[in-house]
Amino acid sequence: MDIKTASSLHRLRLVSTPEAVSFLLLLVCSVLKRTTDFNAVPVMGAIHGVLFILYVLFWLDAWNRTKWNPKTAALYFVLSVLPFGGFFAERRLKRAAEDAVVASRARQEGKVNA
Repeated sequence: MDIKTASSLHRLRLVSTPEAVSFLLLLVCSVLKRTTDFNAVPVMGAIHGVLFILYVLFWLDAWNRTKWNPKTAALYFVLSVLPFGGFFAERRLKRAAEDAVVASRARQEGKVNA
């Protein structure tokens, strides 16, 4: 894995957790808007919107660089629209990055012809 691919996956990982948190907070704000006089939906909606757009842009970049199959790419996109999906996406991306580092080190040491 080259440095540009690794950095695109890292950017996607970095934005996935804040995007998931903002989505959950937006859901809480929506409930509070309906049940109380508290209305933070416009602010949280804007924050979540920006984070979601960043997630989609970073997802497209990662898909382009990693050459994911359509099933994997769809999985990461679906995880972005589920309330806790961003947390799962971050964990899967972290595990994939660690596996890529291990494989790269093994190739450098000449132990694997992968």
